Amino acid sequence: MTQVENGQPDRAPGREGRGGRRRRRDDALMVPDAKFTSYYGRPVIKEPAWGVPDVPGYLFLGGLAGASSVLAAGAQVSGYGELARVAKVGALGAISLSAVALVHDLGRPERFVNMLRVFKPSSPMSVGSWLLAAYGPVAGAAAVSDLTGILPAAGTAATLGAGLLGPGIATYTAALICDTAVPGWHEAHREMPYLFAGSASCAAAGLGLLTLPPAAARPARTLATLAAPAELVTKRLLLRRLGDIAEPYETGRPGRLLRAAEVLTVGGLAGAVLGRRNRAISALAGASLLAASALTRFGVFEAGLATARDPKYTIIPQRRRRDRRGMN
Repeated sequence: MTQVENGQPDRAPGREGRGGRRRRRDDALMVPDAKFTSYYGRPVIKEPAWGVPDVPGYLFLGGLAGASSVLAAGAQVSGYGELARVAKVGALGAISLSAVALVHDLGRPERFVNMLRVFKPSSPMSVGSWLLAAYGPVAGAAAVSDLTGILPAAGTAATLGAGLLGPGIATYTAALICDTAVPGWHEAHREMPYLFAGSASCAAAGLGLLTLPPAAARPARTLATLAAPAELVTKRLLLRRLGDIAEPYETGRPGRLLRAAEVLTVGGLAGAVLGRRNRAISALAGASLLAASALTRFGVFEAGLATARDPKYTIIPQRRRRDRRGMN
């Protein structure tokens, strides 16, 4: 029989009762969350040495140029000559400023020329360099021909050529940043090109709405009503895929930039729908869409850099991949 001393059962050494097991479970639940640290508090990966505002400006202007060329080709084919001209001039101006920002960040113009010495299909930077080298001249020829009336047939061919290259110009920068080791970009590689495409299309549509009367900017309005919802949905999908890594996209300065971009996108979409006959509302919608696109690129850029600085955003994805491999 079990001996009782002081009203308590006597248990064999090394054995615990139910209370002991409960305390052990409670202690396990109270273990603090692991803190992700690295030697001397340094990041696990090296933060890209890309400058602000050069690189995010380059991302925005390249997207505006590429989408504007697509819009210009569509407007010319459908008979909206004024919109086609605005889009062509906008594409030329945007790609020129984009090249200036890129060269300024590189430090020396010859560095861009050096990237054209080889062609590597597996390198987004190499493919992007050749895309820019091919796109710039045809976008320029399309705009100059439209403004001067010289060689209209060649100008039409250049417009269509720029329109074919436009989607690549608008989205290759997404592949460029997602090909890095930066967790906030790399883990979003599936949705990022679609986000950039939607953002670029909103910018091109916004330029048309801002500069032309509503009747002349009808294709731009149609583009805005398609691109804005696509961009908003894609952003939600991107954040859901990132999970815990999405934190920098929703907090701090990047979070504020992206929330402002979302508000402006929704406002621009509403203005595009309501401003069918009102020039002021249409122009305001265009300005909102342009600003939203720029803020989106700056927000994505800064959120990515934030994930490069904090070790936990590098370690968490690595552990998830390890766990998935262990389950297979």
